[in-house]
Amino acid sequence: MKCFERLVKDHITSTLPDTLDPLQFAYRPNRSTDDAISTTLHTAITHLDKRNTYVRMLFIDYSSAFNTIVPSKLVIKLETLGLDPALWNWVLDFLTVVRVGNNISTPLILNTGAPQGCVLSPLLYSLFTHDCVAMHASNSIIKFADDTTVVGLITNNDETAYREEVRALGVWCQENNLTLNVNKTKEMIVDFRKQQREHPPIHIDGTVVERVVRFKFLGVHITDKLNWSTHTDSIVKKAQQRLFNLRRLKKFVLKPKALTNFYRCTIESILSGCITAWYGNCSAHNRKALQR
Repeated sequence: MKCFERLVKDHITSTLPDTLDPLQFAYRPNRSTDDAISTTLHTAITHLDKRNTYVRMLFIDYSSAFNTIVPSKLVIKLETLGLDPALWNWVLDFLTVVRVGNNISTPLILNTGAPQGCVLSPLLYSLFTHDCVAMHASNSIIKFADDTTVVGLITNNDETAYREEVRALGVWCQENNLTLNVNKTKEMIVDFRKQQREHPPIHIDGTVVERVVRFKFLGVHITDKLNWSTHTDSIVKKAQQRLFNLRRLKKFVLKPKALTNFYRCTIESILSGCITAWYGNCSAHNRKALQR
């Protein structure tokens, strides 16, 4: 079944319309986490170049995102995207009918949920949330599957649009059966002004969102200073641990090809992860640590 799911996933991906939210970076041709991170940073840095500005980033966490997909609403959204009726009807059957051997269950309309570990679940979730877009031009909602980030560009201390965006996102979540996990949702404020005012906290459902000075965003550590010391320190530490294992393997007189494969799979992958988003702005000290 998983093989057939991959075929369906490839077909859906190839037929997605150009009108799909451009800030959804998962399951799109020629897009990756690098693009999501770079877009987020570019949006923030470009705004910070202007006078009397700062940026608020809200990193959203959902409770059991894939389990909250409503099949009936999903089908309506697939139809809105212009996908073939036969395709979205198959998706509905896929979510509501089970076959074991030669026995087929009676069709059951499920209220919520997509199968866990299913190849199609992440893609279906991305399509289910495609209409979660910013309502104000000064805000952006950047998504990678179920990772959602609200970027608010604040000018002259006017946070009206940003706070309205957060409230609108809460309403959208209620209408689409998604639950915000406020305890795991974090906010980071990037403010380089010399004379800073106190930033009032953001509330979701009456609960204050915790403010942090660093956050691991799609595998990359971002700080409120937008420097990369925290990230480089983290990956250097991981790489050193694996270099120790590589040296031990070398003592067993493994072939150079095997050692090279081990290095590329366990060390190089760490050092080069999302490298296009962060390496260009590394300090000389950070680059020296990486070169060691």
